Amino acid sequence: MGEILWKPDPERVKNTNMYRFMQRINEKYGKDFSEYEGLWNWSVDNIPEFWAEMWDVADVKVSRPYKDVVDDPAKMPGAKWFSGARMNFAENLLRFRDDLPAIVFYGEGQEPVRLTYEELFLKVAALAAALKKAGVEPLDRVAGFMPNMPETIIAMLAATSLGAIWSSCSPDFGQKGVLDRFGQIRPKILFCADGYRFKGKEFDSLEKIAGVVQTLPTLQQVVVVPYTRDKADISKVPASVHYDEFVGGESPRDMEFAQLPASHPLYIMYSSGTTGLPKCMIQSAGGILVNHLKELLLHTDVKRDDNIFYFTTCGWMMWNWLISSLAAGATVVLYDGSPFHPDPGALWRMAADEKLTVFGTSAGYLSALSSSGYVPKGEVNLENLRALLSTGSPLSKEGFRWVYENVKDDLQLSSISGGTDLNGCFALGNPMGPVYEGELQCRGLAMAVEAWDDNGEPVINQKGELVCTKPFPSMPAFFWDDPEGEKYHKAYFDVYPGVWRHGDFIEINDHGGVVIYGRSDATLNPGGVRIGTAEIYRVVEGFDEIADSVVVGQSFDNDERVVLFVKLAEGAELTEDLAGRIREAIRENASPRHVPAKILPVPDVPYTLNMKKVELAVKKVIEGKEVPNADALANPEVLAYYRDIPELKT
Repeated sequence: MGEILWKPDPERVKNTNMYRFMQRINEKYGKDFSEYEGLWNWSVDNIPEFWAEMWDVADVKVSRPYKDVVDDPAKMPGAKWFSGARMNFAENLLRFRDDLPAIVFYGEGQEPVRLTYEELFLKVAALAAALKKAGVEPLDRVAGFMPNMPETIIAMLAATSLGAIWSSCSPDFGQKGVLDRFGQIRPKILFCADGYRFKGKEFDSLEKIAGVVQTLPTLQQVVVVPYTRDKADISKVPASVHYDEFVGGESPRDMEFAQLPASHPLYIMYSSGTTGLPKCMIQSAGGILVNHLKELLLHTDVKRDDNIFYFTTCGWMMWNWLISSLAAGATVVLYDGSPFHPDPGALWRMAADEKLTVFGTSAGYLSALSSSGYVPKGEVNLENLRALLSTGSPLSKEGFRWVYENVKDDLQLSSISGGTDLNGCFALGNPMGPVYEGELQCRGLAMAVEAWDDNGEPVINQKGELVCTKPFPSMPAFFWDDPEGEKYHKAYFDVYPGVWRHGDFIEINDHGGVVIYGRSDATLNPGGVRIGTAEIYRVVEGFDEIADSVVVGQSFDNDERVVLFVKLAEGAELTEDLAGRIREAIRENASPRHVPAKILPVPDVPYTLNMKKVELAVKKVIEGKEVPNADALANPEVLAYYRDIPELKT
């Protein structure tokens, strides 16, 4: 068990939404829960009752109430949620129409843009009217190839207000990456910006868009949003129109929201696509809304007066998650560009200026910030900040301690973990509970998460496969072009029938904390003992000489040996002394089995477009296999560094 780094005082606990929810359950169901673990146990034992209470607490706006919460709380996949309800996702996010701030947008190198809830509503109403005039109907696909800017949110809300299905990619995706996604779902309307900015440079998107449009025969209109220019030349983009011209004179003061089943498709999300074409996961409006609000209202304690930020692109599920904060009436703060431009303090000055209460980012960003030497605590006023969220990869114990020493000591640090598949979290924060170094605070309410050993038995204080044994409403409704459900079943249920196997290697301890050890399909297996890659990264991150690393298992001499590739910091060399110190640190802080047989320098490390290390791709390359769909990587060219390395032949 790690050290407790923070604990909320009793008054803070009583002011949380989670505490109030727990009291509600106590009063209504005759319970006397005082700690989170009791509430969690009740929630997984009483799935229909929990989600009924959550639906009410979230105040989901409906035109017709549901008849049943769930038809079969033991059925997975295939459980039907909130049948009979009629609702609209966008209507729930646009429930407020006042002068309080809804969106604040920071674009790299630009002055902030601010929209009130009233202004947001009117802009969505105008665009929805234009989309309706353009022939958009329920189940049509509307896609965004957009920076993380207000118009992206406006387009999503306008499309979903009509019952269309929204899907998005960020503009740094390559043309093939875009087509691998949008080419499958065949959108009717595409929103794009003329370009984007990153690290002080402007990048044109129109040439890429022109190539994309030519291979999307269903596309009827490309709506170009001005971002890097006032009015770009779009003559080479087929079927294109400027955003203002598309909206035209539309200025309705009100709007109609299509009333649809809770199961109506809302989002199409994508797997990383590193093993073939990305899987297209269709997610339902009711399921996503109620699950997001569970995580935002209860686990993140979001309230109307909060200013919430997550550093994300429109190609990552954290964008969808963040935008649902509008349903809570919070102010959503957006940032588009490099988080280190013009210097490492960029996001933290924004945090101070906007009085952020919730700051979300990735473990990779926190590691890079630590390496940069920038210390937010000494530079900016973060008195309003109460929670810092981290996801994308496991945050090490050292990363936890760095946050408390260098950001703020009175802070709930919530390391969260889930997936694009569920557009949410399996494990995340508990504003009522302590933060232990290196641990996710808790399993999510009504998420029946367990760690299973090789025999399919649940274990505590031991590493195992992350499984979820009961259904939850944000499960994908179905996969695109998967009429028999074969792709869906193979993705999650081929190992344990009727039980969701997520593909993470985890440990659940006796106080309910969760430690993530990395992807189970990338788990190392030297001498037949499974060990997690995160345990090695945690140690290696502590070396100033190492800028990044990737560790894989290599089949060798009828066994598997551990190979560590390191990207060296500027000016550093991989000497025998450094390699020896790395091995010794891994031996002492992990175990002798974690010690790499080989430590080799590489110029760079491959990542997905969502900035996750791709260990499996490296493993395939060093074993002489092809990597399918390498275009799904943010930097596929780096795989060449790992091919035919002489040191790996001995």
